[in-house]
Amino acid sequence: MPAFHLASTSPARRMLLAQAGLTAQAFSPEVDEDAAVAAAERDAGAPLSPEQTVALLAQAKAEAGAAMLRARGVRSGLVFGGDSVFVLDGVIYGKPHTAEEARRRWLLQRGRTGTLHSGHHVIDLATDAAAHAVAASDVSFTADMTDAEIDAYIASGEPLKVAGAFTIDSLGSAFIDRVTGDPSTVVGLSIPTLRRLVRELGHEWTELWGPSSDADAPAPTPAD
Repeated sequence: MPAFHLASTSPARRMLLAQAGLTAQAFSPEVDEDAAVAAAERDAGAPLSPEQTVALLAQAKAEAGAAMLRARGVRSGLVFGGDSVFVLDGVIYGKPHTAEEARRRWLLQRGRTGTLHSGHHVIDLATDAAAHAVAASDVSFTADMTDAEIDAYIASGEPLKVAGAFTIDSLGSAFIDRVTGDPSTVVGLSIPTLRRLVRELGHEWTELWGPSSDADAPAPTPAD
């Protein structure tokens, strides 16, 4: 069975893959996301759309991950790179990083619906073939979330580290009324989309179930 390499240290993505039967070798792809987007927008002469943004960063992470693995002598397996952004009123929101920004966003999105876009890029190390796709799901937030609840949620630290300042698989789940589309897209990657990409590269999804058999896969690299 081919090894599955996750060019991300996101616990949510690792959890999703584990729940779907995949044991992922995870590591940081070391991509400067802001610089990559800025360079692409300079080349295009216009801002990137949400779909273009997540597709670009997913590809950059997968390619950086593939290069790192090849430098370590790994010549087989699949490398996945992913990225997510949340869009409300046409504005792209990544990770808020600060409590002030997270609070501003929650006051804005409370009682409303936005869209989470998730980019997927998979590279087959053995053939250098690649497959990619973007998935999207709509997220509707509860209207009766109080200011005190917003402050308590932000104080937990959870919303500072995730696109859109919310989760649906942890503390944030209590403040989301509805997800339209594949829920796993909102968690970090769309499992049905990933399955289609794996098959596009000539592998069966069920081949990836169970522990990895790639003995030379590198150990995960710690990252912030």
